[in-house]
Amino acid sequence: MNKRRLLTAFYTVILVGLGACGAMPGQTDSGGSLVVVAGATGGTGRALVTNLQKQGYRVRAFVRDTDKARVVLGDQVEYAEGDVRDMQTVQAALQGATYLISSIGAGRGDPENGPEQVDFGGVKNLATAAAANGIEQFVLVSSSGVTHEDHVLNKMMNNLLVWKFRGEEALRASGVPYTVVRPGGLVNGAGGSEALVFAQGDTTSGRINREDVALVCIAALGNAEALNKTFETYSSGEPGNNDWAEMYGALDAD
Repeated sequence: MNKRRLLTAFYTVILVGLGACGAMPGQTDSGGSLVVVAGATGGTGRALVTNLQKQGYRVRAFVRDTDKARVVLGDQVEYAEGDVRDMQTVQAALQGATYLISSIGAGRGDPENGPEQVDFGGVKNLATAAAANGIEQFVLVSSSGVTHEDHVLNKMMNNLLVWKFRGEEALRASGVPYTVVRPGGLVNGAGGSEALVFAQGDTTSGRINREDVALVCIAALGNAEALNKTFETYSSGEPGNNDWAEMYGALDAD
């Protein structure tokens, strides 16, 4: 049995044990756990912070400018100021946390803040620091299409998806229990009302509300069925509820 499967098996045992105390396998139980959100001031990041708070998690926003972030996120979250390109600040941001969710993305117009430095280098730094700090699960928001080198976004945005895929690979190699979420095209709108699709193989896509992406990520936290899995997600276009335990349970591990 390889290291990744050993981690999954161990984590499953722990979560089943928790189930006897009220948290069932495939379900989450925040228990006031501290979640670090990297990319917290972006559209998906804001949805993550809001919905994590609604579900009883403590939130620490890892941001580049605390004063600016406070205007967006308010005073009910913790803040860690730094940059995913700076390992020292990444290490400090993760101290004492249970979970990490990253929705970071490269900026535009600054060659030192591009996809290579952020979507790959930043994710690699987060994964390395997560391993060093004993983070129990790293949920990474990536993108559908990352395995398609001829994708139009690679032509338009300095190989954005190529570097996102390399970031995924860095996380998978880190030894940290992980979940890689590959959303389709992101749109703004209220989440929680549409039935979502989970798929694997990077052959299909669609659109998805940013808040739904946040709900997918949060549903993965502490969920043994979500560990060490990579998948695409998008809206079915139909109203409906989502059975997270069933949906995550149907996915194949990497």
